[in-house]
Amino acid sequence: MKLPGLRTMLLAAALMAAGCDNAPTSAPQALVLEGKTMGTSWRVSLANVDAARASDLRQKIQARLDADDQLLSTWKDDSALMRFNHARTTAPWPVDEAMADIVTESLRVGAKTDNAMDITIGPLVNLWGFGPDKQPVKTPNQAQIDVARARTGLSHLKVINGSGQQWLQKDMPDLYVDLSTVGEGYAADHLARLMEEEGISRYLVSVGGALASRGMNPGGQPWRVAIQKPTDRENAIQAVVDINGHGISTSGSYRNYYELDGKRLSHVIDPATGRPITHKLVSVTVISPTALEADAWDTGLMVLGPEKAKAVALREKLAVYFITREGDGFTTWMSPQFTSFIEQTEN
Repeated sequence: MKLPGLRTMLLAAALMAAGCDNAPTSAPQALVLEGKTMGTSWRVSLANVDAARASDLRQKIQARLDADDQLLSTWKDDSALMRFNHARTTAPWPVDEAMADIVTESLRVGAKTDNAMDITIGPLVNLWGFGPDKQPVKTPNQAQIDVARARTGLSHLKVINGSGQQWLQKDMPDLYVDLSTVGEGYAADHLARLMEEEGISRYLVSVGGALASRGMNPGGQPWRVAIQKPTDRENAIQAVVDINGHGISTSGSYRNYYELDGKRLSHVIDPATGRPITHKLVSVTVISPTALEADAWDTGLMVLGPEKAKAVALREKLAVYFITREGDGFTTWMSPQFTSFIEQTEN
């Protein structure tokens, strides 16, 4: 669903006592399962689960994620989402409850971010080469951007619920919905539900840049997650948080880019301009009750930029952590709600 490596700025740092230097080497180890999905990777860390269950669990995890990809992918023409996108109709289109829930949450967060989180910007994502289409050989001109923007807008999409059935409806036939910005969060929550179904109550699950947890790690400590510094060093840690049964997601602009006509283009597209963002906010981490909610908020805040995003975070009382580029270095800011999750910081 996503470009390889998209938003991999969260690390399961410390499956054992958060990787602290004083963690005993003889501490019990988590059962760790890993794989690929949606153009990124998944990881499940479990406490008090026998290794004999590993093969069966891995198959169930992969099957669930494959089903999620078949539901939400814009890279598969036969996915449920792409069937809706290809349908040149404005009549209500039947979808399953999961799709309706994902779109409902996306529309809610979109409204609260002044449409900065916009799941209808698929035409712009594709125009700039961050979707299934190839990267452009020349920077799109304003006329091309205007044509693509004319096919976007959250006001053109709605969810209809009634009598145990759900529908999506668009009021322009060629509206193109792209759920890549929230797919990882939904999938992480879905894996958490799978763990519950399997009777597993101590876990840390991740899909790309979205994670969810419950209970304690094998050492009896909270599952902790590291926020990476915006550098090319994979394990450079900016902060460590105890997500305490919540979902967490990070959006970053510095890694997923390409260069065109001498400029670095971020994968984060501003719906208001139709162009990749150029402001100095390079990383947004959000902790919410679910990974889906965190995944939606981090995208919208990332688009808004540092000042507008800070105002929204304070107004909505969100637990957020920002990293902003300042000259040759970086500055950080966290909301009051985020402080209760923080374990350590390294500036």
